[in-house]
Amino acid sequence: MASYLAHASTPVAAAAPAARHRVVVSTDIGGTDFDDFQSMVHLLVYAEAIDLEGLISSPYGPGRKEHILQVIDRYERDYPNLKSHSARYPAPAALRAISKQGATDSAGLRGFGQPTEGSRWLVECARRNDPRPLWVLVWGGIDDLAQALHDAPDVKPKLRVYFIGGPNKKWSTTAYDYIERAHPDLWIIEANDTYRGWFSGGNQTGEWGNAAFVTTHVAARGALGDFFATGIRFDAKTRSTVKMGDTPSLTYLFGKTPEDPTKDSWGGRFVRAWERPRYTFNRAPTAADRVETFAIVELIYRPAATAPADATASLVVDKQSFPGFKDDAGAWHFLFSPKEAKTWSYAIKSTHPGLDGQTGGFTSYWATPDLAGKPSARHPNWWTDDPDPAVAERVFAGAKTVSKWREEFLRDFASRLERCKTPAAPEPASKP
Repeated sequence: MASYLAHASTPVAAAAPAARHRVVVSTDIGGTDFDDFQSMVHLLVYAEAIDLEGLISSPYGPGRKEHILQVIDRYERDYPNLKSHSARYPAPAALRAISKQGATDSAGLRGFGQPTEGSRWLVECARRNDPRPLWVLVWGGIDDLAQALHDAPDVKPKLRVYFIGGPNKKWSTTAYDYIERAHPDLWIIEANDTYRGWFSGGNQTGEWGNAAFVTTHVAARGALGDFFATGIRFDAKTRSTVKMGDTPSLTYLFGKTPEDPTKDSWGGRFVRAWERPRYTFNRAPTAADRVETFAIVELIYRPAATAPADATASLVVDKQSFPGFKDDAGAWHFLFSPKEAKTWSYAIKSTHPGLDGQTGGFTSYWATPDLAGKPSARHPNWWTDDPDPAVAERVFAGAKTVSKWREEFLRDFASRLERCKTPAAPEPASKP
């Protein structure tokens, strides 16, 4: 592992041009969590190390492209200093030009709907005459990727996807379900828990603690550092501790062998995925019904009562609501993905009298270690969290494959942030 650390600790700008990766980021920044703002700051201070081709707003909630632009505005203030360290830092105008609005709501029961500016841009990037694959880093909903694959399946061989799943997966269940069913040969890392190693576990002592790191190494590091430290507001609170749960998707690319997810990297190590778990209930399940955590759970109801033509319905779980969808035969489908192991209960809220007030529940359990030895033949290029307890951080599968590098990746991030406030030293004058 020493050779990897030597590589990772070397300034990434020193990498040979052939090692540069083409990258599109799909983010729910401004939506259901605050950490995408932090990951966007991190991305921009590393933007000279990759060929950044797209920034797509793909939220489920209030996030929009304007939230990407807010971070680019801070980047613009630091750009003169950053550019003095490397001419490869993209101009702010170039970043604004590749910022696109993607889907702003669920794709519907089919898992795809109408093309968006973001999905079209993803297809355009993938079709460029460039022999390198296009890395798609999905930080939020996966709807724009699903739309792109539906509209242009020819781009699939060019794509390498790193999906921060887990809680994001539950907001785009139908899009994920479509990709799994229609494109099982997609090259994808489905990181449902591994990403948690970025902020959980590892060396949390002293300056490397989640709060102390921001105070010591982020605040007063240019406009980007100050925004990270004091400017990110979410739920009427200022967030100033390290989370950056989407950042492992980027640092994964700084490893030596990103085409091989079984190898160590700052973005985690993964195993071949077993059959993607999916459960369909044509009755109201109970706590005795067991499902694998992060599975797709589909509840189908066929109400007999007459319903209004414009009836709506939602599944309410843990005080969160997920839309229901009526198929052509009149059956209603509700999809959910549990992100932790526990007994869940739900209720249906609807303007349909045959649905409103229906209840049920089920129990989810963590994937068992033996599943790592049962790779799915249907998913030859699908990777996921290692269920070996030895690499779990508490109950979070695979998280230690990230958290064990905590000091290294935070130290590197701190050095990058210094560029925001300090221009590069001038080259010494040559002797006559």
